[in-house]
Amino acid sequence: MGRRGYPPEFRRKVLDLLEAGRAATELAHDLDISTQTIYTWRRQDRIDRGLEPGLTSGEKAELAAAKRRIAELETELQATRRAIELVREAAPPKDGSQPSR
Repeated sequence: MGRRGYPPEFRRKVLDLLEAGRAATELAHDLDISTQTIYTWRRQDRIDRGLEPGLTSGEKAELAAAKRRIAELETELQATRRAIELVREAAPPKDGSQPSR
């Protein structure tokens, strides 16, 4: 997996240089980042500015947060279901009858 975590200021400066006429390959070489990274940043910037269709950065962040929350809730639900199974196995019925065999 590629390196993550370039600061937003760095990305903005790279995009500004790109818009000023510098070639992506030249920037990539000078800054030791891949040209694909630069093209990805440029595409996302164009989406964020409404020039291209796609999910904005804010929408992507919101979607990622929702997916994380769904995963947490699914884990909690799985744990709750397992706890219910264990309680049913360990506890006798309340009405005093014997479990069926």
